[in-house]
Amino acid sequence: MEFGFYGIFIVIVAFLASGIRVLKEYERGVIFRLGNCLKNLKGPGLVYIIPVIDKMIKVDLRTLTYDVPEQDVITRDNVSVKVNAVVYFQVVDARRAIPEVENYMYATSQLAQTTLRSVCGQQELDQLLIEREAVNSKVQSILDQHTDPWGIKVTLVEVKQIDLPQEMKRAMARQAEAERDRRAKVINSLGEFESAQKLADAADIMVQHPISIQLRYLNTLREVASENKSTIIFPIPVELLSLLKK
Repeated sequence: MEFGFYGIFIVIVAFLASGIRVLKEYERGVIFRLGNCLKNLKGPGLVYIIPVIDKMIKVDLRTLTYDVPEQDVITRDNVSVKVNAVVYFQVVDARRAIPEVENYMYATSQLAQTTLRSVCGQQELDQLLIEREAVNSKVQSILDQHTDPWGIKVTLVEVKQIDLPQEMKRAMARQAEAERDRRAKVINSLGEFESAQKLADAADIMVQHPISIQLRYLNTLREVASENKSTIIFPIPVELLSLLKK
């Protein structure tokens, strides 16, 4: 009889002790009592639930990372590209994350894939390559709007890589080379224009002061003679003789 009493006591203590749970700092427990979701969350630390009657589901409140797999996208200008991204999100309301959606991780991942394809498909290739920050913000805004009823906050979306077809890469390389040639020609033309403008200004000054032409002529002769590489025969202008006579 005494053994039976202790046995029952041990069973009761073990039954009651089975309701003890320990939740980490970043965890919260959503309690379902007889199928009804309680308003108050459990945790962190040592918590107790009623065995059999209560069921607790742990929810991680840390920022979660989802690597969006490579998606095939056709841009608005009919270019086929492959795009992948990374999504950072966090459960801000654990009580909504469990009852409102069957699996918030899976639901968020599927929504991220479809949203990335949709947003990238609305952009032209140049916009997709240059305005990546705008694409990130738009994807984040759409995701955050749709996941808000689930108690999830999308904190950041980053497009990691955009893979182009080989023929498109070659075409862009030719375009970049042509653009560099165009810039070189424009710079060369600007240099010729500025040079001609300076020569025109110098000519106007020389017209006003004819003696400057003779001085420039003599300076040129001095520069040529300093090389000592060849014999140069040059005529002496009559104006220069008249200048020497003076």
